[in-house]
Amino acid sequence: MIGQVVLNSNIMSVNLGLGVVLVVQDGVAKVSGLIGVRSGELVKFKKCGVDGIVIGLLKDSVSVTILGSDREVQQGELVERLYEVVKVPVGYELLGRVVDGIGNQADNKELPIELMEKALVEVKAPGVITRQPVREPLATGILALDSIVPVGRGQRQLIIGDRQTGKTVVALDTIINQRTNQRPVICVYVAIGQKRSTVSQIAARLKQEGAAPYTIIVAATASESAALQYLAPYTATAIAE
Repeated sequence: MIGQVVLNSNIMSVNLGLGVVLVVQDGVAKVSGLIGVRSGELVKFKKCGVDGIVIGLLKDSVSVTILGSDREVQQGELVERLYEVVKVPVGYELLGRVVDGIGNQADNKELPIELMEKALVEVKAPGVITRQPVREPLATGILALDSIVPVGRGQRQLIIGDRQTGKTVVALDTIINQRTNQRPVICVYVAIGQKRSTVSQIAARLKQEGAAPYTIIVAATASESAALQYLAPYTATAIAE
């Protein structure tokens, strides 16, 4: 059966850029027939409409991580090359919004994605020489932090600690404190592996405190695929940059 599927997929792929799913396991599909496909390229599973990203190139097949539920993808399903890599919508239209790990709307508001500029998710980070120097502080609103270990605008800062020690509180307080500026710093909050209820509470608090108009939330919750959780920080960085 699998041998017949491989033969048919090779015939179709020469002219149509199509492949066939051989096996689906743990969010990854093994696909035969996508001749010439590149690592990192987007593909679409034709029947269910779910997208995927090519992550491994083998001699007779490729591995595709599924950007959605792997229960929707079936053996023998056609897979189509999209001839593009992962891009996410960016722009000021995202302010005050909640999006998922690849930039699709995750709240109840319409998002004009087709009208927005799109940016590559995976790009080479700028070198130290080309970055702007850190010259002004980023006030967190927490007196102890601002006086003892001040954070510079443009500086990387790691908040580390055990569970339930207030790491999220520090991040949210820093976002909320930006409203005191005449031109608030645009903030991007990334929630990876958290419960949907927790993300809803964070969004509600930011709205209540008046911080939503300059904040974007990128949420890849615990119920979403590992691929979306993996892409979420890259998506957030692309949006921020």
